[in-house]
Amino acid sequence: MPAALAAWGDGRAPGEYQVLADRPDGTLVRHGDTVAKAHAGDSDREALAARLRIAGASALAGVLLPPLRTGAVHGRPVSLWPYGAPVDPERPEDAPWEEAGRLLAVLHRTPPDVLPVPLPPMRGPAKLARALDRLARAEPLGAEPGATRAVRAAARSLPAWARAEEPPPPGGALCHGDLHLGQLVRYPAPAGAWLLIDVDDLGLGLPAWDLARPAAWYAAGLLDTATWLRFLDAYRAAGGPAAGPPGSDPWPELDLAARALTVQTAALSLAKAAHGGRRLDDEERLMVDACARIAALPADLESEPPP
Repeated sequence: MPAALAAWGDGRAPGEYQVLADRPDGTLVRHGDTVAKAHAGDSDREALAARLRIAGASALAGVLLPPLRTGAVHGRPVSLWPYGAPVDPERPEDAPWEEAGRLLAVLHRTPPDVLPVPLPPMRGPAKLARALDRLARAEPLGAEPGATRAVRAAARSLPAWARAEEPPPPGGALCHGDLHLGQLVRYPAPAGAWLLIDVDDLGLGLPAWDLARPAAWYAAGLLDTATWLRFLDAYRAAGGPAAGPPGSDPWPELDLAARALTVQTAALSLAKAAHGGRRLDDEERLMVDACARIAALPADLESEPPP
């Protein structure tokens, strides 16, 4: 697939190219100043086509990186994108937390009726359901029984819609669906404006879901208070609707989504550890421990962030 994808992106024999990722849910190949992506073979083609059109909408210029073209290779949907410079993993102090918050706020404030096509559902709950399924399939490989029970108990504390077992509540906003720092690039590279990439999960949903990963990291002790507040304050200053007004407690609005992302992250960590025949690392253990705390909460009590 990588060579065929590079050839499709370049329009001729690919020559040298760089494989950025090669997984069943996405293969990415850089060739010169472009990146070709093969999306998951089981993608909902109609919903993906809508998401790709939305990524190129003029209303979202300066927020989402727009695709150059789309097509198919070996039966998989593919798209071509301009190359953007990613966050440098060797310089975490330079991570664009404020820009991430600002971009999310603009995305969440975008009225659906200015977009070229109707919004498909945001895929956050579907990703949580897939993570729990991966954990179930990893159990025979030796996933830790006690940790697995804690993750399942935390999952049961969530409403059925958050596990994709029922339709989501009506309403919502335009959401990215899978926000993390790997979803931001500078374009034009290497020093252009920060833009959001990867629209495979984009759609109509609970905007708090896009804040859930940093909120979950903060609650688990993986993100320091100063960084969390930089992100949160930037989101609020840009008019983001999902965390209450500046100066208020954001947790009542973020709690559910943060618990959902904690469960998702812990389930994937256990599954990956079982498949790799290894023990959880320290960060993975913190997420599993957070699930144990969630599972121990009274049913009518929302979890609280760390002091």
